[in-house]
Amino acid sequence: MKVAIDGPAGSGKGTISSILAKKCSLTYIDTGVTYRCVALKVIEKGIDLDDKDAIIDIASKIDIKFMSDGVTYLDGKDVSSKIRSKEVTSIVSPISSIPKVREYMVELQRNMANSEDVIMEGRDITTVVLPDADYKFYLDASIGERAKRRYIQNQEKGINMSLEEIKSSIETRDYNDMHKEVGALKRTDNQIYIDTSNLTIDEVVDSIRKVIGR
Repeated sequence: MKVAIDGPAGSGKGTISSILAKKCSLTYIDTGVTYRCVALKVIEKGIDLDDKDAIIDIASKIDIKFMSDGVTYLDGKDVSSKIRSKEVTSIVSPISSIPKVREYMVELQRNMANSEDVIMEGRDITTVVLPDADYKFYLDASIGERAKRRYIQNQEKGINMSLEEIKSSIETRDYNDMHKEVGALKRTDNQIYIDTSNLTIDEVVDSIRKVIGR
C-alpha cells in the first residue's frame, strides 16, 4: 500500500504520518528530510547556493538512513536536530528547487517505497514522487495555526525562533514551494483535502484511517 500526503509547512503532515505509520503498520518516509540533509551538507561544506554543480554533486553521493525510532543519519552521524535548525530551514527550499537534486532525491524516495507498505509525505508526493499512490491526501491549515505549531515544535527541540520569524519563514516557503518549476506544491482533483486548523490530531488520524481502511 502507498499512502501519499502533500501540504504546506506546519500543516501537520509529519505528525499525522508518524502516528498513522504506527497505527496502520506502514513505513513512514519524510521526504523533506532528504532535502534537509543535502542542505545541511551544503552548509557544512561552505558551498554557495549559486554553485549548483557542487550541490548536485552532494546530492548524488549523499548517504541518508532513516531509523525506526525516528533518528536520521547523514554519512553515519545522527543529524536529527541539526536538520531542523533555522539555517537549514532558510535554504532547503531553493536547494530542493534544483531539478537534478530533485531527480536524485525522488529516485531515493521511490526506491524506499517500492519494497514495503509506506506512508510518504512532502510537497509533491501525490503529483510527482508517487503518482500511482493508492490514496492521496492534501493537508492544510491557516498560516497563523501553522506558525504556532512550528513554534511549539521548535521550543521542544531547543530551536530559538520567534513566532514572527517562523510566520515569515513559512510565508516565504509557501511561495517558493508553490512556484517551483519542478515538483511544485499543488492541489489536484484526486487528492482528499483536509483543513486541519480546527481539528485535533486524533480527528485527522481517524478521518484518514476511515478512507484507507486500516
